[in-house]
Amino acid sequence: MAEKKAPEAAPAAAAAPSSGGKPILFIALAIFNMIVVAGVGAMIYLNKKKEAAEPKLDAVIQGEKEAQKKEADEPEFIGKLIPLETFLVNLSGSRGQKLAKINMELEVNNDEVQKEIDKLKPKIRDIIIIILSSKAYAQVATTEGKDALREEIRDQVNLFLTKGKINRVYFTEFIYN
Repeated sequence: MAEKKAPEAAPAAAAAPSSGGKPILFIALAIFNMIVVAGVGAMIYLNKKKEAAEPKLDAVIQGEKEAQKKEADEPEFIGKLIPLETFLVNLSGSRGQKLAKINMELEVNNDEVQKEIDKLKPKIRDIIIIILSSKAYAQVATTEGKDALREEIRDQVNLFLTKGKINRVYFTEFIYN
């Protein structure tokens, strides 16, 4: 019987070395897993550090809101207003079908500019008429179009004024058909 037990022990001993290989594979996978987790953690840390260095969008938005609120609290400066006569022009591309009737006032900040504008009124009216008649109905029908028109008129008139500048252009009447 002792002989029978010895051959049975041999297969058990042969099975032991094959089970010894599994822990090495398990340890290698565990080490690989820890390296991957450490790499991901390092990437997250560096990304957070980078975001902390950049200004936050919310802080920028909050600062802009505060600046606008401060500007809204201050009374808006309105200089001397110079009224211009009524402009009645055909809009561009309408073949006389679309007319615009516009009254406007120019805001200036000193008397010298006012005197200069009074002397140059025919030239100013000519420039404004050319600008207005070059616009199509679609360009002046929107609020953005009117704002762009104000800026264009202001910029073009300011080109030849020497004693000051026009700060703003105000439309007191804007009718088109």
